[in-house]
Amino acid sequence: MDGKENQPETAAGSTTPAARSRVRSAVRVVRRPFTRTRARRAGGMLAVLGVAVAGVALGLMLAGHVDADIGPFRAKLSVGPSLTGETKVDIPPLGSLVLDSHNGPARLTVELGELDQRRTEALIDDPTGITRATQSVVGDIQRGLMRLGFRAAAVSMLSAMILAWLIYRRAGRVAAAGLTALVIVLGSLGIGALTIRPQSIEEPRYEGLLVNAPALVGDVQKIASDYNKYAEQLQRLVGNVSRIYATVSTLPTYEPQEGTTRILHVSDLHLNPAAWSVIRTIVEQYRIDAVIDTGDITDWGSEPEASYVASIGLLDVPYVYIRGNHDSTPTQRAVAGQPNAVVLDNQVTEVAGLTVAGIGDPRFTPDKETSVKGTTEEEQARLAATGARLATTIVDAGKPVQIALVHDPKMAGPLAGDVPLVLAGHTHNREVRDLVEGDPSTLLMTEGSSGGAGLRGLESEEPVPLAMSVLYFDETKKLQAYDDIRVGGTGQSQVTLERRLVGDTVAPMLTPAPESVPSLEGIQSPESSAAPSPESAAAPSPESGAAPTPSG
Repeated sequence: MDGKENQPETAAGSTTPAARSRVRSAVRVVRRPFTRTRARRAGGMLAVLGVAVAGVALGLMLAGHVDADIGPFRAKLSVGPSLTGETKVDIPPLGSLVLDSHNGPARLTVELGELDQRRTEALIDDPTGITRATQSVVGDIQRGLMRLGFRAAAVSMLSAMILAWLIYRRAGRVAAAGLTALVIVLGSLGIGALTIRPQSIEEPRYEGLLVNAPALVGDVQKIASDYNKYAEQLQRLVGNVSRIYATVSTLPTYEPQEGTTRILHVSDLHLNPAAWSVIRTIVEQYRIDAVIDTGDITDWGSEPEASYVASIGLLDVPYVYIRGNHDSTPTQRAVAGQPNAVVLDNQVTEVAGLTVAGIGDPRFTPDKETSVKGTTEEEQARLAATGARLATTIVDAGKPVQIALVHDPKMAGPLAGDVPLVLAGHTHNREVRDLVEGDPSTLLMTEGSSGGAGLRGLESEEPVPLAMSVLYFDETKKLQAYDDIRVGGTGQSQVTLERRLVGDTVAPMLTPAPESVPSLEGIQSPESSAAPSPESAAAPSPESGAAPTPSG
């Protein structure tokens, strides 16, 4: 009895390992399909994710940018992948600002393009335009970003769905890829929006030419401390700017005899866009026959700055130009590409009936550290040698030359006695003096800065006016008179005109005060009063104009 009871236990115990093996095998057989399914599912999800990422990349390449109007600018907003998340503001031709504005895998780029002429003119004509434009810029950017986000998300989703359809041709995978792409784009933009840091605008990183901004505008702390003063002055200037131009148009002009040639001399525009408006106004109102530019039309001579010279082509008169020490060879080529431009570099040409010779500055010194080399004996000898080259060219021309053009007045010495008139710039200070008296005589006329010294004008305690001159030549091509015109400056709305008669006294200076500008009372127009004549020219005034400013 006892033996029979123990027998099943022994049998059961002897079969336990085999049974367990069979159980494990059965479990593996049952589990294998589930494991393979899970692996395939994970692989499928990764593949869909890869297709979605590829769709996002394709979508951003195709549609990750929009054109937007930001204030008076035409701008381009674009978004792209980034490991850190930042905002880059491209400001042609100066360079760019990089702001640590947000986190996330999306980078925003804002590229400021050209000024819209219609909106800019409306801004100038409206006294409250600056204030309203400042308030509207935020809204312009927000609307642009909303359009950019929706456009990028929609096209990225569509691109991912098209790729998934080409690969899988299964509706489920196509929908999954599109939804994943949408989540990637909106998630990236959402992270950026949630982590935005407005204070980053106070600590930008400069790239390109803007790296030199401290050297260009001087002490940043000083300018920052004066910001409120500049802002208030700018408001007053904008409030009267349309009337300033109206005042320029009503200034009495020289009443020359028939056959007189009018030449507008400008110099050292230094990228100031406001200069073109004044130049166009004077060309139209004074019936200018040709414009002469004695250099430094740009600041750093970079290729992006070349777009600034496109305004030359908007003038309906010849534009004679020589290279300044801030102008590079690409700058000279850009000017030469304008349909009405005449570029002189040790050459002689005829413009508006006058024979003109000119030569470019031999230096290229756009920054302050190198520009001071012009004071060394070696540099002075180099400048004098360049002037001597032009003098040789004039003599070899075999015909009388009425005007010689140089950028730096230090180049004018060798020209004494070879031409009656030498025009120069560079110093940002108006000066007229005799290089040589007697017969033949040579008059040297150095122009102030027609661009108000550009950004360098901010370094001066007093605002730098936009200075230019109208020269009057009679039928014999002899200089008879000239008008020195100065317009405003930062925070000023004055327009001044000084009538100067060659070899005679100086006519009274017209200075419309800011308070009288709106009504233009007391300002005589050509229709209401004749221009001062040589007989009416009264007390002389100094030959120099505005105080010197940092020159190029």
